[in-house]
Amino acid sequence: MLRLPAGKSGVLPNQYLDQAIAAGVIDAGAFKIPAANVQPASLDLRLGEVAYRIRCSFLPDRSTVEAKVADYIIDELDLHRGGAVLETNRPYLIPLKERLALPPEVRGRANPKSSTGRLDVFTRVITDRSYRFDEIAAGYEGPLYLEVVPLSFPIRVREDLTLNQLRLSVGRSELTDEELREFHGSEPLLYAGGEAVPPAQLAVADGLFLSLDLRGDTSGRVGYRARDHAPLLDLTHGRPLDPDTFWEAVTREGGERVVLTPQRFYLLLSEESVTIPPGLAAEMTAYDPTSGELRTHYAGFFDPGFGYDPDGVFRGSRAALEVRAHDVPFMIEHGQRVCKLTFERMLEEPTSLYGQGIGSNYQQQQGTLGKHFAAAASP
Repeated sequence: MLRLPAGKSGVLPNQYLDQAIAAGVIDAGAFKIPAANVQPASLDLRLGEVAYRIRCSFLPDRSTVEAKVADYIIDELDLHRGGAVLETNRPYLIPLKERLALPPEVRGRANPKSSTGRLDVFTRVITDRSYRFDEIAAGYEGPLYLEVVPLSFPIRVREDLTLNQLRLSVGRSELTDEELREFHGSEPLLYAGGEAVPPAQLAVADGLFLSLDLRGDTSGRVGYRARDHAPLLDLTHGRPLDPDTFWEAVTREGGERVVLTPQRFYLLLSEESVTIPPGLAAEMTAYDPTSGELRTHYAGFFDPGFGYDPDGVFRGSRAALEVRAHDVPFMIEHGQRVCKLTFERMLEEPTSLYGQGIGSNYQQQQGTLGKHFAAAASP
């Protein structure tokens, strides 16, 4: 049994995720879950042995995913050994190796890993008898499936790759705006220019807003844009790729602004630096229709320890933002608020933190490109 502290609410930290695996709450059958896949407040989910190319996305509603997808399968791809190529703008459904048997009080949520979002690979988890993506009902018992749609680059994937993460929580874990301001007043969450943002200057509305850095470097470069008709992006080997093959630099216009080309994918940076202390976890929200023809940040989870330094040597890490304009060219300006972080309490502080010897890739990041690419100059 998974033993949770009575009367407490929050996100399950790594030590409880380890307990959940040992108790069979998270199980992979004959496939052992690697210890390295357990993060401070989330679990990396692994691709299974096959991928189904499907004619359309769907939700199972009152059915199981297995029963529902049978009508939509076009092809079956073997993910063993060398893996398989997933083409752009085509949906694929991949059974994940992990399955769940959640206690009645425990619910789940899934999000793409940061490296997945930075590749413009759209992913979301589907569960049986569900009418929502990425939301896993309390007490859910059954398999997990991942819908994968590469948007900018064709990608090669194989069994055991991790594109998504799972977070489990119990009770009311979200911080209200009032609680968020109070927490920031005692332990800063957001920095600008190396100094904590004054509480009166925080932009808060069901979360903490972040703004864009469109000053960039001395040459005016502010980020990158995915190239059209790029070659295959192979995720099955660890060799760093040449970024120039896949990305072109984006430079600001006069007035510290950029006009986004519709349907093109951009990687930019936040103006502020974020710190997630050990007692909190955060998630970047994907889209707010009140902000216009714009979608920001496809990848969501920020684990405890991101941008956090108890010794104060550094103050926060900037967030990489994945941005796309939809139907019309869209102008963005330096300092424009385009996305927000929502915060949750941890059930307990994790025994390991992001960036502290666990192979974290984006602590103190000054650039936007993901771990798959050879190091490039900031941003």
